[in-house]
Amino acid sequence: MSRRPRRNHSAVFKAKVALDAVRGDKTLAELAKLHDVHPNQITDWKNQLLKGAANVFGAETAEPTIDLKELHAKIGQQSLEIDFLSGALTRVGLLSAKR
Repeated sequence: MSRRPRRNHSAVFKAKVALDAVRGDKTLAELAKLHDVHPNQITDWKNQLLKGAANVFGAETAEPTIDLKELHAKIGQQSLEIDFLSGALTRVGLLSAKR
């Protein structure tokens, strides 16, 4: 039995199949035969559609907020540590005085 080459489906095709699955007019087996895709793939596309449906109507995505104060504090702390360590290495003789 030879394997069929991997296929890349367009977003429009995926949306069409997923919407057919959401409607529920046909069973997964019927949809799979009609569109020539595996039933598990249809289920995945349907779940992706349902998960992202709120974004269609302008719902905000849950992006993490960035705390700039915390990041600046971390940069400052790392700068102090680098200066301290370079001074210590220079005194020990493992680093030249010139940078």
